[in-house]
Amino acid sequence: MVVVVTAVAAALTLLQALLGLLGDRINWLPIPFLNKRRSPESGGGFWDAITGVVTSHPLISVVITAVLLIALTAPVTTIELGSGGISMLPDDTNERHAFDVLIEQFSDGIITADIVVLAPDVSTDSIQEAIDKLTVSLESDDFFGTAESIISGKGDLTDIRVSIAGDISSDESIAGISRLRDDYIPAAFAGVDAEVLVGGGTAEVMDSVAIVWQYVPLIMVVVLAASFLLLLIAFRSIVVPLKAIVMNLLSVGAAYGMVVLVFQKCVGSTLFGFQEVPVIEAWIPLFLFAILFGLSMDYHVFLLSRIKERYLQTGDNSRSVAYGLNSTASIITGAALIMVAVFGGFALGPLSMFQQMGFGLVVAVILDATIVRMVLVPASMELLGDKNWYFPSWLEWLPNISIEGDSNVAAVDGAAGD
Repeated sequence: MVVVVTAVAAALTLLQALLGLLGDRINWLPIPFLNKRRSPESGGGFWDAITGVVTSHPLISVVITAVLLIALTAPVTTIELGSGGISMLPDDTNERHAFDVLIEQFSDGIITADIVVLAPDVSTDSIQEAIDKLTVSLESDDFFGTAESIISGKGDLTDIRVSIAGDISSDESIAGISRLRDDYIPAAFAGVDAEVLVGGGTAEVMDSVAIVWQYVPLIMVVVLAASFLLLLIAFRSIVVPLKAIVMNLLSVGAAYGMVVLVFQKCVGSTLFGFQEVPVIEAWIPLFLFAILFGLSMDYHVFLLSRIKERYLQTGDNSRSVAYGLNSTASIITGAALIMVAVFGGFALGPLSMFQQMGFGLVVAVILDATIVRMVLVPASMELLGDKNWYFPSWLEWLPNISIEGDSNVAAVDGAAGD
């Protein structure tokens, strides 16, 4: 947070001051061969060729890319959230070896589940009978080991610590805690006036996953709604924000799908040198969505701003798309390469959680900077034509805000028809 705040402050103050002092001298000492950039108006070049091919067959281009991205997103339907636990560590690490030895030597297990009983007085006969009944159930279950009870000094709490064998995120551990919560505790404390809670590492993993499934969809809806509203005001179009959101969701969804495919399904994990784990870290979906949606929307808006700027000047949708791609190609591609290099560093680490994060970010940036920007954006804009800028008259009351900070470009008559 401190780094981000410092960077923003420098961009708003120091950077602008230096640019003001240097003026045109900022272009001193150009790098040979890299300073001869083609003018966006001149046409030709790689990006113009790509745009020409895509816009010549817009429907086919949209269908192919959409099918590809949806296919990459499909594995998300089988995603299993959790925590890698000790399995996130490579087999050859000292920590993993020590854990395996302890599990082998201590049959009861080294991890505990904490059962907390809350009541005004936990020493009453009914509560003690319930605790005894619960203890018998635990002893009859081979998964659970030795149980120890500790009563608080005020006598209003009992902590029952029972050892469990295995990793906190294994299927056996989750199944055992589920039996404890759903079967043993309700049966033992039926009719008893006490609150019983279950904690510990495995319970924390289960509760974290439940919270993710409950709140992440809501967070996504709020972010998408806010993005739609801001883009609606910025571009004064209904179609543009809808397409931007759909395209960003496709790239994020494809990143999710690839993470599931490589890590959870172990397709190509050996090729990339990734640690094989049975689950995707519970925090990964929300983290990826927040980072990727922000990054992809950032240069998507940058691209669309150039396209709309040209469209308002000329009224030619096709050439405006080509101009927008040509004028932003090098900047967006450079930014994408930098992000791929940075995020790739996380993917090269030994911990599976950071491998998942880095790989997901790299995949999404690559897809967004290539398939989405090179094919889907120009093809969809060519397919819709002037309808891209449709803005109904009943929304004219919305403020007319220019992203570039000025509105000195006159709109072509009928460019944003109602």
